[in-house]
Amino acid sequence: MTEDPMIAALLRERDGYVQHGLDDRVRQVDEQLGLRGYKPSTDATETSGEGGGQEPPSTPPKGRRTARKATT
Repeated sequence: MTEDPMIAALLRERDGYVQHGLDDRVRQVDEQLGLRGYKPSTDATETSGEGGGQEPPSTPPKGRRTARKATT
């Protein structure tokens, strides 16, 4: 990782955007990383490929409940 807390925060933010498939936001974060002198490794550029990650699970994890629906 990096010692600069701003770069570390941007990398975490970028990972979230990659997982959700928000390619335009990933490019914006990449631009900010570049302005701060960060050079992405080959691993970071491969994560922005098609698909963007895993599909969200259709059922909640065990031990958790689904949110109640509004009844108003």
